[in-house]
Amino acid sequence: MTDETVSAPAPTRCGFCAIIGAPNAGKSTLVNQLTGSKVSIVSHKVQTTRARIRAIAIEGNAQIVLVDTPGIFKPKRTLDRAMVENAWGGAGDADAVVLLVDGRPGLTDEAKAIITQLARTQTRAILVINKIDLMKREQLLETAAAFNAAFPFEQTFMVSALTGSGTADLLKALAAKMPEGPWLYPEDQVADVQLRFMAAEMTREKIYERLHEELPYASTVETEGWEERKDGSVKIDQVIYVERDSQKAIVLGKGGQTVKLIGQLARAEMEKQFGRKVHLFLFVKVREGWAEDKERLRNMGLDV
Repeated sequence: MTDETVSAPAPTRCGFCAIIGAPNAGKSTLVNQLTGSKVSIVSHKVQTTRARIRAIAIEGNAQIVLVDTPGIFKPKRTLDRAMVENAWGGAGDADAVVLLVDGRPGLTDEAKAIITQLARTQTRAILVINKIDLMKREQLLETAAAFNAAFPFEQTFMVSALTGSGTADLLKALAAKMPEGPWLYPEDQVADVQLRFMAAEMTREKIYERLHEELPYASTVETEGWEERKDGSVKIDQVIYVERDSQKAIVLGKGGQTVKLIGQLARAEMEKQFGRKVHLFLFVKVREGWAEDKERLRNMGLDV
């Protein structure tokens, strides 16, 4: 009888990783890349992520709960202040913190302000330089040197969140930082946000894509009805809230054509993500001062 040694399986790991950075650094794109699924709104416009969104990535025996935080910027409105506080709140609760930066402009004033806060709170962080597919090697090395001279980052990674270049190594490093413990979510779950919220975010993304600069941050979307149908499809009623009648006219478009197109694009996105037939009905309403309404901001998932 031979003496065979059976190695015990590696213990599971699970923890939280907060991804912070200035607006438009590519945080949502990175989260979607690491999870392999679209869980965060992605837009060419800044400040599109408003509440902390938790997405789940799995690497080997580790489950990494990625917290996609709002971009950190100088707040002006109640909404802005709530977004920034949520970003730092996500970092304070995490087992690992990633500072994601767009490498092209280098060490900007926005980045310096975030680094100052990291130093003040004695937060350990990993530097991830994004958009390397748009940079030359010399520029990339200069940017990395400048950031590491400004703050003692634990590690530095260079990635393209859009193409996925470099993200596999980043995921392995994050997995190693997760503490031992049981997984918090089922293996096939990619986010802990409710489907109602995800549906609202998809519509909000299409509003940004369609209207560009015409409706800057003056709109929000709420899913007010969700009806499961016997044939497996779902009927979704959503309200697009704006602050003024002039903005309502922009969203509706001539003869209602703009909101109709937004609805078509959002429905297609929902059917792709949810894997089922979607009947989407959009309504546009004016609600003055919604961005200052603390109760409404709480309903959006922001800590006020």
